[in-house]
Amino acid sequence: MSLTSAATLATLHRTGPRRITDLAAIEGVTQPAMTVLVRVMEESGLVERRGDASDKRVTLVCLTEAGASYVQTRRQAGADAFARLIDDLADDEVDALVAALPALAHLAELESQDREGPKR
Repeated sequence: MSLTSAATLATLHRTGPRRITDLAAIEGVTQPAMTVLVRVMEESGLVERRGDASDKRVTLVCLTEAGASYVQTRRQAGADAFARLIDDLADDEVDALVAALPALAHLAELESQDREGPKR
């Protein structure tokens, strides 16, 4: 799976259903490229398109159960890999990481808000 596909699935997991144009802007690709990407992920069963209840002209891209499972599996694999690496650190290095966690979480939140804009 491409990095853009994985990032798009993660975005949908975090923010919920989105328009293709929104996803394209968030992921930094063209709308036609995102349309192709969504079609491929749809054919793979990772996303589906649904009408927007508040605006019948709008189609939203939604994560399927398989897509959500894929995101969770990737996240868990990443967490497991970091846990193995952290086990190899000295105690003072682990303490430094723990102390930095609130600032890192805030930084990630700010980046996410900047990148994704308001929820729709």
